[in-house]
Amino acid sequence: MSSRLGQMLPPAGAPRDLAMAQLANSVGDGAFVVTSALFFTRVVGLSTAEVGLGLTIAWLTGFLAGVPLGSLADRRGARGTAVLLALSTATAVASFLVVRSFAGFLVAAILYACSQTGLTAARQALLAGLVQPEERTKIRAFLQSTVNAGLAVGALLGGVALRFDSSAAYLIVFGIDAASFLIAAALIRRVPSIATSIRAKGEPRLAVLQDRPYAVLALLNAVMLLFMPLISLVGPLWIVTRTNAPSWAVASLMIVNTLGVAFFQVRIAKAVRDLSTAARSVRYAGIAMLAACAVFATTAADLGPATTVAVLVAASALLTVGEMKLASGAWEISFGLAPADKQGQYQGFFGTGPAIARMLGPALLTTVVLGWGPIGWIAVGALFLGTSCATGPAVRWAARTRAVNEDATPSLAEENAA
Repeated sequence: MSSRLGQMLPPAGAPRDLAMAQLANSVGDGAFVVTSALFFTRVVGLSTAEVGLGLTIAWLTGFLAGVPLGSLADRRGARGTAVLLALSTATAVASFLVVRSFAGFLVAAILYACSQTGLTAARQALLAGLVQPEERTKIRAFLQSTVNAGLAVGALLGGVALRFDSSAAYLIVFGIDAASFLIAAALIRRVPSIATSIRAKGEPRLAVLQDRPYAVLALLNAVMLLFMPLISLVGPLWIVTRTNAPSWAVASLMIVNTLGVAFFQVRIAKAVRDLSTAARSVRYAGIAMLAACAVFATTAADLGPATTVAVLVAASALLTVGEMKLASGAWEISFGLAPADKQGQYQGFFGTGPAIARMLGPALLTTVVLGWGPIGWIAVGALFLGTSCATGPAVRWAARTRAVNEDATPSLAEENAA
């Protein structure tokens, strides 16, 4: 077990401190995700409509704040910005403990979403500045593995709170979440600072907004990230309403996904070494996601409960492989095509994908999958495949518009020749 744990942690030093910071706040995030809906309705006293509206407004605001906060990290220092945003996230979560009105909830939710989006961008910029380019995807894979381990622990804590189903239990969980971000801030403060950037005269403040190839890649990545609501919302609804599987089978989706990423993300990321292999990894992700959707579609047939559960586990495993392939490729693309002195704003822009998927995915995918049935699953899978195949040409277009590192240039030429 200790050797397996060692394989999930990056090398000692700044990468491990960053991993421990992510482990701390991912434990809080896991508990937050599991308990937030009931906390906001039963403790804060909001209606489900108010919760939905408030979170939609909050994540939309967070989406808009990602690039400016990433730019702030470039100009003022990624480490200091990350520490401040971790502290503001802790403040937002702590605010949930005392607010008892929609207005107060909305303010706290906006602070939470903006802080989370900005924190992601600042940490990515910090990672880019502390780690050599050829090691970034590998270290990022270690961090993702750590995040999933933390989410699993947090989800377990949230499950305990759900078991007690009391205001006190929910308040304790949110207190743990707030404390986790305080711990994360302390750990981030331990890592070395990196150089700040100075905007040249006449250069746009947010240069990433004028980088069309990078914008296209960020959009393609956002489409691929629609797998997220498939796991968290659409899949569970499909299992309960359209299959013979017992309701507890819903948990199998998250269990397979969380453990799969925790144990295999680092190994899968080793295949990504440059922009060419990154584009290939995204293409494989599309194939795996199409296969997963096709397997999900078969569960609409009368297969029997046990067989249906087995098929659902297989579908979840394929979707998890797709997630890991996508993540490995996307990290290399987002880092490799961003100017060294603008990693914060570029990571902030690329990092808007999850917010877009959270805002648009639920309505779109429930309409297509639950409305169209098995054909809907195939349509979603085809969308993943088509998007993944478009990523390679978009990467080559982006590479032609900027100076790429010497290692990436010949590999792209080889990709064109192939």
